[in-house]
Order: sequence, then C-alpha cells, then structure tokens
Amino acid sequence: MTPQATAGAPGIAGAPAFRHELYPYEGDASFLQGALSFIEDALAADETVLVAVGEDKQDMLREALDATGTDRQVSFVDTGALGRNPGRLIPAWQDWIAKTAGGGLPVRGISESPWGTATPAERGELRYHEWLLNLTFANSPAWWLLCPYDVTTVEPAALESARRCHPYRLTDALHGDNPDFSDQPFSFEELSAACDPQQTLVYGAGALAAVRAAVTACATQHGLQGARLKELLVAATEVAANSVRHGGGSGRLRIWVDGDVLICEFHDSGHIRDPLAGRSRPTPDQFGGRGLWLVHQLCDLVQIRSTAESGTTVRLSTALR
Repeated sequence: MTPQATAGAPGIAGAPAFRHELYPYEGDASFLQGALSFIEDALAADETVLVAVGEDKQDMLREALDATGTDRQVSFVDTGALGRNPGRLIPAWQDWIAKTAGGGLPVRGISESPWGTATPAERGELRYHEWLLNLTFANSPAWWLLCPYDVTTVEPAALESARRCHPYRLTDALHGDNPDFSDQPFSFEELSAACDPQQTLVYGAGALAAVRAAVTACATQHGLQGARLKELLVAATEVAANSVRHGGGSGRLRIWVDGDVLICEFHDSGHIRDPLAGRSRPTPDQFGGRGLWLVHQLCDLVQIRSTAESGTTVRLSTALR
C-alpha cells in the first residue's frame, strides 16, 4: 500500500518548509515497504531522493529499485565516510540540500542512524542530532526527511526521544501528525564518569603548550601517534584557546582512557548559547566560529554540555585503534 500524503507535506499551503517524519518499523520487510513507497511517491512527483542508511539497507533498496528500473534516479550516501561523529551529519545534509534545492528541485531524504553499532556516548549525540534537525532546517528550502527506526532493535531511550522530536509520523501506511511530538528544549543525559587513572591540568593564557604536552604524553603512552595525534592536538588547542578567549580566561583539562578511546575533557566557566555551534560549515566571510567546526572534523566524537550556571564542558574522544 502506498502511504497517503497529508496537508502537512512540503509544497502545500500552510505546511512547514521542513517535514521531519518518524517511521517506526519492524524488521527488514517492513523497512523496505515503507522506504520504497516513500521513494516511489517522490519519483512520481519528480522529486530528488537521497538515501543515507547502512550498507545492508542500501543493498536491499538498490536491488528493489533496480528491479523497477528506478535505481538511477535515487542517490545513496555512505554515512560511514563521515565517521561516527553525529556532529558531522547536519552539515552533510545542508550541503546536499543547498546543492539540490538550489536548482529548484523538490527534495526528499531517508536517514537511518546506526543505533545498533553506536556506543552509549554516540547514541546520546545521535538523539541530540535528531532534535537539532528541526532547528537547523526551520527556514530552509522545503524538503522531507523520513527517519526509519527499527522498534525491534533500537533501545527504548532512543525510541522515546525520537517520538518527541519528530513532528510527523508514518504509521500503517499513512503520513500524519505525531501526537507525541514536543517542542520543549532537549534534555541531555549526564556525561559518563571519568575513568582512573586520569591526568588533570589547569590552564590559562600562555599555557597552550602545556595542554599539548599533556595530551601528547598520555596519547603516546597508549599508542596514538602520527596524523591522528596531530589532529587531536589541533582540536585540543582550539578548545583550550576558546576557554581562554571566551570561558573566563582559564580552564581545566582532564585526560583518561576508557577502553580503546582516549578522552580529553575541557571545562571552563563560559556559556555556549548557540546549540548549533560547530555543526554548520563556516562561510568564507564568517568572522569567528570556526574552532568548534574544526574540532568536529578532527575528533571521533565531540560532546558539549553548556549552561549559564555550570559553565561549559567539551569532551573530545579519539579511538586508539
């Protein structure tokens, strides 16, 4: 059965520019049914489609589309090329939407996050990413994003968060409003506790060399070297410099290893007010705002927690293997 569009779809008077839709499904057959009907509707309306799912789902969709002769009208993106950092996903969608919608073409997308292979820390950032999509594309060119969630495998916390941050929902082959949607501020989980042993350094103006030395000592002790170490040092320097410039002039660095991940955590008294800080590609004429963007490109995971009361904590994770 082909899902039926509702008056909330992009392109209809009074509809939002961005339609963010949840698709809860059970198993591969259900995924394929919903995704194919979504794609077929888009192609019938002469809309461009981009699919960002795991390799197994890509293979299923490619085979099904090839059988109908429509495979060349759908683009696939390998989300693995972006790494495991969810902070890189929004700019990737922004680039594609700007390129496609800029040519006047209606756009649809399908995006399924790698819940099954993500770490607990990554899953927390994936939940935040889904919430940020509504903010990011509130004033974008009109487009429609379908987010499949396998209810048989995705953890309950992720499903609950998804129900709250998707204004629309595909259920029983019908597109409609999501009664569980909430536009309340995102509620972060507490960062995981630091592991022992850990190194601590209080830094201020003129102490960036000490920050780099501390990170280098711990990293090399655990086998991180070469280009990966250089990237981490650039990221660590950027965050520490932000503390000096915007976080009260000083900060505290803690470094530890959790399993096969090296973690550098920076804390200062500043407050980052922009929830999208570091998640939008800087423009050539932009003044400032490039540091956190660069940090997201260089680290495997970036977690930011910031309030006016407690200050800012930026946690950088780099895989040792």
